[in-house]
Amino acid sequence: MAYYIGVDVGGTNIACGVVGEDCLITARAKVKTNPRGVGIPTYEEVIGQIKSAVELCCETAGILPQDASSIGIGCPGICNSRTGLVEFASNLGFVNAPLKPDIEKAFGVPVYLENDANAAAFGEFIAGAAKGACDAVIITLGTGVGAGIIIGGKIYRGANFAGGEIGHTVIEIDGEPCSCGRRGCFEAYSSATGLARMTKRAAEEHPKSILKDVIAEEGKVSARTAYTAMKRGDAVGKSITERYVKYLACGIANVINTFQPDILCIGGGVCNEGDTLMIPLRKAVMEQIYSRNSAKTTEISVCSLGNDAGIIGAAMLFKG
Repeated sequence: MAYYIGVDVGGTNIACGVVGEDCLITARAKVKTNPRGVGIPTYEEVIGQIKSAVELCCETAGILPQDASSIGIGCPGICNSRTGLVEFASNLGFVNAPLKPDIEKAFGVPVYLENDANAAAFGEFIAGAAKGACDAVIITLGTGVGAGIIIGGKIYRGANFAGGEIGHTVIEIDGEPCSCGRRGCFEAYSSATGLARMTKRAAEEHPKSILKDVIAEEGKVSARTAYTAMKRGDAVGKSITERYVKYLACGIANVINTFQPDILCIGGGVCNEGDTLMIPLRKAVMEQIYSRNSAKTTEISVCSLGNDAGIIGAAMLFKG
């Protein structure tokens, strides 16, 4: 049986898995991205941690790294899959970092490099909610809005390997500031961060709302806060969730109008709300998409692999 190693490089942790031909993870390991725990790690430190994660994972699986058919790495930033360089990754401080050649040199097996959001999207496409599709878009609603686009079974990267930045399309001209420098980005409204910001602002404007009680119970404002308040009958919480769905539906409708994929999957903690989120979201999107009267419309679903998507997608990059 062939084995493939998938590495998901995050700003906090590096997760690694040994994955079989059946796309099941047979062994895992996790290490801190920054071993010192302060500042931005050096490139040498990150490389060292990746090597450690691979070695620990293989030890657990009872194999050597050299026994793997390939190693796939999903990394934040602009990852040139042709040259193997991470051309830019702001949270890691990488500029033209030779990640692929350095890991190949360390273990002597083929290495594939990809942007982390693309790798996670490919995981959902290969083994998750988008399995069986030809064209798919996978959107993750986290601190930001990550996205991966699959066209004809292949990852769409763009001419400069920076394609798929759906989170930085504008849905509100001159709206909320975004980390990218623009204003009114999809990410600024539809990320978990954006939902928490709207909730915090509403709690300050409506001090008698149940929101205050929920925040006190949770100890912080999160993407879950407004939904919890809404479920307790709070009108302000209901208003926030309705506004959130309005923004999210706008961005998703834009994506569907552009790509008309077989399926569009969304992931992230807010998706734990299930039908409370998905039923009004599907309705709002259907009202906006150009293809609403077509015999075939895009299926909107929830991602199924969770945090495993990045590991599985990275391991299977040799197919993408």
